[in-house]
Amino acid sequence: MKLNYHPETDSLYIDLSEQASVESREISEGVVFDYDSRGSLAGIDIDDASTTVEIHKLTVCTGRAKTRRSGERQAVSRLDERLV
Repeated sequence: MKLNYHPETDSLYIDLSEQASVESREISEGVVFDYDSRGSLAGIDIDDASTTVEIHKLTVCTGRAKTRRSGERQAVSRLDERLV
């Protein structure tokens, strides 16, 4: 997963997959979901990100976390640094 913030356009793109997006759907004003050829979510595009998302508080974490539903553990990314 990659987070790409573009300050010149104030947009945040969350790249969830290596697959190319073939379809896009605006799910709410300024938020677009991109889907790959299999219909899987490939990315999320957020316009006006600085007013929608607290960009200055974005952090990436690695480690293990329990899922709420089943209690199974899943890998979660964690770095000890903040993204600006």
